[in-house]
Amino acid sequence: MLRPLSFALVVVLAAGCTVAGDEGSGEKGTGGTGPITFATGRDTTAYLQPLLDRWNQAHPAEKVTLLELPEAADEQRAQMVANLQAQSNRYDVLGLDVVWTAEFAENGWIIPLERGLFPLDRFLPPVVDTAVYKGKLWAVPYTSNAGLLYYRTDLIKKPPQTWAELRDKAREVTKKRDIGGYAAQLLAYEGLTVNFSEAVQSAGGQILNHDGTEVTLDPAKGKIALDFLMQGLRERWITGDSLTFKEEETRLAFQDGKLAFARNWPHAYGPARAKLGDRFAVTRLPGLNGQGSSSLGGTNLAVSAYSKHQQTAQQFIRYFTSLENERRVLTEGSFPPVWTELYDDPALIKRFPYLPVLKESILAAKPRPVSANYNQVSLVIASSVAKALADPENESADDVAASMKSELEEIIRTQ
Repeated sequence: MLRPLSFALVVVLAAGCTVAGDEGSGEKGTGGTGPITFATGRDTTAYLQPLLDRWNQAHPAEKVTLLELPEAADEQRAQMVANLQAQSNRYDVLGLDVVWTAEFAENGWIIPLERGLFPLDRFLPPVVDTAVYKGKLWAVPYTSNAGLLYYRTDLIKKPPQTWAELRDKAREVTKKRDIGGYAAQLLAYEGLTVNFSEAVQSAGGQILNHDGTEVTLDPAKGKIALDFLMQGLRERWITGDSLTFKEEETRLAFQDGKLAFARNWPHAYGPARAKLGDRFAVTRLPGLNGQGSSSLGGTNLAVSAYSKHQQTAQQFIRYFTSLENERRVLTEGSFPPVWTELYDDPALIKRFPYLPVLKESILAAKPRPVSANYNQVSLVIASSVAKALADPENESADDVAASMKSELEEIIRTQ
């Protein structure tokens, strides 16, 4: 899930209602063993509990209890932060959005992990990068994600690889058919940060450096990324509805036959197959001069600094991210796994035909801007881009890109 812009009130409410009843330890945890809790977003697929039951049967003295947080990622973060700021030991293992790793590490809320405990060399390399901050491993990848371009194979013979090809094909189809061209997630929320970050990367740029200590956004690259979106809206081959779309609205519009192209995550593949059959396929996102680069999504597992049973927590993460369980992550939960070899398994490819393309997309993907103040960074990006897209006829892409860079530099200076 992606986070909307407004989360401050949620944080306050969560702090008021979640911590009550927790035991604030007032100190860092220990490396002991014993019962643990696993705090993560609500399980909408019912595949988690059987995995937990297997652990509990084998470890009766170290049982794990699932603590389901809200489905919305911003509310998950709010509850975790409230408990950790209170130095509560209620949460042992934390299911973190990949963009939270730096923030939680910088604040001392999670502990560094021993690399040798986990088979990281068998994981997709970009996914491992999301769990590393300032040279240390702070979490273990559990699921991954990357954006894909969905397209109608009955309308488009060859998928586009560049923005220009996407524009031309979208305009051609919309002139001949009563159908929208291209839709993405351009509502002012986390999804807009994702889409703009992908546009910058796909134009050869970068918003922040690898460890989030410097703004590396070239205003010229920022302008190119903004122009791609603004021009598409002006020329209407990017649908105006995109300005109100999150992932779910995009998914429904595409599978209902209202779009020729759509940017979305792999979760939209199954429902589209059920509605459209073989009349669609997926490919990598297009870019300025060739295939583009997606933002990395997914979940990392970390150990709370206030956990009293950190040794058990680490062993549980080792179990939970094993090859056997990662296969179940895909087959029973329909989430992209982190083990490289699963993407090359013929039986899995037959069942999930998008796996080869998804693997390519993940390997070419980059994390969203890494920062200990990621929420502020995301707010600046999304609000700046939203302003430009709300009035693409009159807003200056140059001015918006320059202003965005200035605001980001102020955040980095004060973090």
